[in-house]
Amino acid sequence: MTTVDSAVVTYEVVRGVAWLTIDRPQARNALSRAVREGLWDGVHRFNRDAEAKVLVLTGAGEKAFCAGGDLKEMAEDALAVPPPDFLPQFGRNVVVDKPTIAAVNGVAFAGGFLLAQMCDLCVAAESASFGVTEVRVGRGAPWAAPLPLLVGARAAMEVLLTGDAFPARRAEQMGLVNQVVPDAALRGHVQALGERIAANAPLSVLAAKKTVRLVADRPLREAFDEAERLWEPVYLSADAQEGPAAFRDKRTPQWKGC
Repeated sequence: MTTVDSAVVTYEVVRGVAWLTIDRPQARNALSRAVREGLWDGVHRFNRDAEAKVLVLTGAGEKAFCAGGDLKEMAEDALAVPPPDFLPQFGRNVVVDKPTIAAVNGVAFAGGFLLAQMCDLCVAAESASFGVTEVRVGRGAPWAAPLPLLVGARAAMEVLLTGDAFPARRAEQMGLVNQVVPDAALRGHVQALGERIAANAPLSVLAAKKTVRLVADRPLREAFDEAERLWEPVYLSADAQEGPAAFRDKRTPQWKGC
């Protein structure tokens, strides 16, 4: 296990699963400048970290995953249009090839909703709640462009036009959340999920993540062609031979990632 701490964001690797935690519970883990810088540092560290196979993004405490932007700081800075690098957005301003999971404890509003939306998987505590509240404070949510792909156009309209908060079970029904678990079980459940992913053949995991994204970027026929290109190196890898051999020999596969 490795741990690296900043003042408001911590990075810890447990059995191949990196936990990137916003540690500002007294401010509901709001996205201050220091938090945003800590998230950037943590994401870059994860990308470089060979030990870490899966990233989990979460918030400290029980009340908030992340309540969104630090409105006091935004008012003091007279923030107009946030710059492209305002905070990391996976697939938009930073490439994260390895799988990511949002472990949502408490509220995930505005920028916190963004953080949950951008992860590949989302597991929520029963007490969690979600909302894109920008319409209530006169701000914008251009980052919500992918939301209809996750929840459908009607649900996305409801979320964006009302600014209403909604509970974890509703988020699960929409398809925004994969699983809802008891609050006390959240960390253990997500750690186990991350370990199951980390135990799989690494080349296959990376290609699987890219495959899911294909139809968002291109027509289906082109997506099939690109998927064939993505998976050919996996089929030709040593790991592709190791998997069947391990099954035959009744042993755990020894993945080489090549």
